[in-house]
Amino acid sequence: MKTIIFSRFGLPALACAIGLATFSAQAADKWNMTAENPDGNSITEVAKEFAKNVAEATDNELQIRVHGNSMLFKRPEVKRAVQTGQVQLGDVLMSVLGNEDPIFEIDSVPFLARSYPQARKLWEASRPLIEARLEKQGVKLLYAMPWSPQSIYTQKPVTSMADFDGMKFRAYNPATSRMVELMGAVPTVINVAEVPQAFSTGMINAMLTSPTTGVDTQVWDFAEHYYDVQAFIPKNMVIVNARAFNRLSKDVQKAVLDAAAKAEERGWQAAEAETGELTKTLADNGMQVHAEAPADVETALADIGHTMTTEWLEKAGADGQKILSDYKD
Repeated sequence: MKTIIFSRFGLPALACAIGLATFSAQAADKWNMTAENPDGNSITEVAKEFAKNVAEATDNELQIRVHGNSMLFKRPEVKRAVQTGQVQLGDVLMSVLGNEDPIFEIDSVPFLARSYPQARKLWEASRPLIEARLEKQGVKLLYAMPWSPQSIYTQKPVTSMADFDGMKFRAYNPATSRMVELMGAVPTVINVAEVPQAFSTGMINAMLTSPTTGVDTQVWDFAEHYYDVQAFIPKNMVIVNARAFNRLSKDVQKAVLDAAAKAEERGWQAAEAETGELTKTLADNGMQVHAEAPADVETALADIGHTMTTEWLEKAGADGQKILSDYKD
């Protein structure tokens, strides 16, 4: 017969110890975050630092694993996945939501904000309305980080707007598709990870995107010319499922929001600091980097910007007008 020996603390203490162990195991939340871009991309790296800061601030009570390169969800799926709780957090290009509400396209209106100070001011003017729309859908905005300015990559040199006629252009949201159409080119929506294959198979022979994406995709293997027109500065947002966030303790919620504020500040600083380095990388790898497009192309692009601003205001209505008024004050 086996003898069972209890400690002098007895069953109550044993039960208490088991209870504490169970509580500790349950206390640690493990979240997943879907990120579009690969490791090494500054947006993904800032997201990883955000996750690290959250873990440190909560003593690992909340752990966030960042899955890069669209491993979990593709760009068009991210917001819905967060909204429905398929994943707790997501990193998504804000303007890709333009089909559901034009307010999300504000940072992709061409030639409205072409410098980082202008883009930051535009973000401050639009953020309250962006947050309000997301909240109605069960999504909470944590932070936003800009890309490098969007410019033009082509396989052949461009001397006039006529050179864009029929050119197969990579676009990535409704606003870029419209801009490409007004240029006389043919837009094709391609995700970042698919850019090399799209060039190599002839699906596209030009694209409008950042030097960040140019370097990430090693575009010098497929295109020769880069025109630094700096049409606009789009942003990626990091969003969280509101129900998941609200289930956190107040202390953990504060830690998440504090880490998000730090991530946003670092993100803006990193984007501005790396833009020149990325453009230099394009040149170092053999691309012909043009400080601007030919004069008549620049003029035509400015006209496209005016057209698209008017079109955007017609769609965005009073809220759009408020954003622009606040931005220009």
